[in-house]
Amino acid sequence: MGNLTGKKVFITGAEQGIGKATAEQLINAGCDIYIHYFSGEEGPKELAELAHSRGQRAAYGYADLTDTADTQRCVAAAAEFLGGIDILINNVGGIIARKWLGEIDRQFWQTVIDVNMTTMLNVTQSALPYLKSAKDGASIVNLASLAGRSGGHSGSLVYSTAKGAVLTWTRSLAAELGEHGIRVNAVAPGLILGTRFHNLHTSKESADETIHGIPLGRAGGPEDVARVIKFLASEYDGFVSGATIDINGGIYRM
Repeated sequence: MGNLTGKKVFITGAEQGIGKATAEQLINAGCDIYIHYFSGEEGPKELAELAHSRGQRAAYGYADLTDTADTQRCVAAAAEFLGGIDILINNVGGIIARKWLGEIDRQFWQTVIDVNMTTMLNVTQSALPYLKSAKDGASIVNLASLAGRSGGHSGSLVYSTAKGAVLTWTRSLAAELGEHGIRVNAVAPGLILGTRFHNLHTSKESADETIHGIPLGRAGGPEDVARVIKFLASEYDGFVSGATIDINGGIYRM
């Protein structure tokens, strides 16, 4: 595993949950970091203070990543602050709401696709010139979901479709960017409690039922995902690319 000290990270959606835990892991591993946020700066402020307490560089900025120009502005600000980008963590995503097939209208469909896929396109395109210039090779880690593997629970049709697309996006991008020394991988978390996603969209009864079927006998936490993302990020000079690591306690096995 490579040394992350001094590596330059741009991470999206790190206000809470998996994004915040991942940013904290990377800061503790020695990275300098630029933290994107959309819904509140309290978490990014805490993370920046942690980095500064360790003598590392950190800043944060708002952007609507579904907007191309706003994304380009945010990524350019990150690259200018950091002096480049070595590691990109595409963390932004969400189910928006549970809607069944007969309830899905065009606006809802487009919103879920935009939040989970258009954001990833905008950020990765904007960061590409900086990733290509990373002297030791670069690493992209995309957040998918167990829903993209298994189809998800009832009411998650559009979200599951989008997260399945993230898996294909990851494999295709790994083939396309390998010649530039850029590795592209994904993680597919299962039931990860302590996140806005499950706080809003998963009932206690549903979570308990899911946990009953997990071989390890518990739900995951944001730190379980963050550790795997840190590993994939640190393998910036490694041979792992185009892979998806499942983080679900053994409930889904491929």
